[in-house]
Amino acid sequence: MKILLTNDDGMFAPGLWALVKELKSIAQVVVVAPDREQSAIGTAVTLRQPLRVQRVRPMVAEVETYAVEGTPADSVLLALGKLVGNKIDMVISGINQGVNLGDDVLISGTVGAALQGYLRGFPALAISTAAVDSLYLDNAAKLATLLAKKIDDNALPTNILLNVNLPNLPLAKIKGVKITRLASRSHTDTVEEGHDGKKAYYWLVRQKANKSTSEKSDIWAIEQGNISITPLHTNLSQKPSPPLPDSLCSELLQELRSEPTG
Repeated sequence: MKILLTNDDGMFAPGLWALVKELKSIAQVVVVAPDREQSAIGTAVTLRQPLRVQRVRPMVAEVETYAVEGTPADSVLLALGKLVGNKIDMVISGINQGVNLGDDVLISGTVGAALQGYLRGFPALAISTAAVDSLYLDNAAKLATLLAKKIDDNALPTNILLNVNLPNLPLAKIKGVKITRLASRSHTDTVEEGHDGKKAYYWLVRQKANKSTSEKSDIWAIEQGNISITPLHTNLSQKPSPPLPDSLCSELLQELRSEPTG
């Protein structure tokens, strides 16, 4: 199995390399990621300027690694179009430090990168944790590896795009795994005014929305200490994503807890 790995936190983000280390145990991994932090850039693609790519020394030995002077979506497009080609089995984006829930998936660079792989016919995962300075990246890395193995073994549909979020908890305190839908709202956007002494300016501010009350939403699942797995699809005219097996939730938590610790 060969996996294309990317992110939106940049080439040197700890979440990216935690994921590389774990996935390397089951697959050949190729990293093509932005050369700098690119959060909240969504599905942006660079069309009006050249893109520069540099092959760089990996932080994990023997992993083919490229830094892209562009967006997460650019990274996947360049990988599939030139750097790696179609000789991969899936695309994984992450590990993002900070959740991507509800309508945030529309601006998430993590999800935007996974989407580019899905649109080109590859199974794709976007995986995130609920803290900017998460101490539990290994949990997310192990979960992504379990999901990748299930896709490779045809235990899960191959035509899927999954948005996976983990609570910021030690494994023993995670209550369960939930198959969820996107909450209708994750933030309230407001505009503040300011002045720098020369000119007036505006500042966009995002505030968390009220807690979700729906027991099927991704926000509710995370608030209750669960892992959230949300199948996504790309437009309203499409059929919903293929159903996931009923046994998946219990299997994943059991397998995650049985994985050896580093």
